[in-house]
Amino acid sequence: RRVSMIEFWFKILLYVAPMYFANSFAMLLGGKTPLDFNKKFRDNQPIFGKGKTVRGTMLGTSIGFLVTIIIFVFLNEQVMQFSNYLLLGFLLSIGAILGDIIASFFKRRNKIASGTPVLFLDQLDFVYGGMVLGSIVYVPNFFDVLVISVLTLFVHRLSNYFAFKTKLKKVPW
Repeated sequence: RRVSMIEFWFKILLYVAPMYFANSFAMLLGGKTPLDFNKKFRDNQPIFGKGKTVRGTMLGTSIGFLVTIIIFVFLNEQVMQFSNYLLLGFLLSIGAILGDIIASFFKRRNKIASGTPVLFLDQLDFVYGGMVLGSIVYVPNFFDVLVISVLTLFVHRLSNYFAFKTKLKKVPW
């Protein structure tokens, strides 16, 4: 059966919502204790850096899963296109946070300072992390991955600019 554009975009939004909320709220609600507890890796660089915190990791993942539950409760029929939306949303939320943490780890290994932008890595790390972990339950097709990637580049830029203008972030990227 052929899906309409509305159905297509709705499916994309149902899929990305847990990742987007997890990533955004990790940044907004993070702070305090660094995830690496200020320890250094064997290259004498921070493991992740001060931007990755225990609170941000826990709250980001929790908010992503809470959004999944809300979507599941209120849009139950629409999420039936995914075999197990609750598990998928949980994995997408965790994967989004892990993707961002892994990107931070690689940035530190390459001596890239926290907050220094790396084109595409900073914008897409969380959705690729989410999609990889979420693929245990659901594997999006190539076109979906392409649309999610392009959409995320725009959403990431706009949301960071908004966060900068409202003083939620110190830099517009």
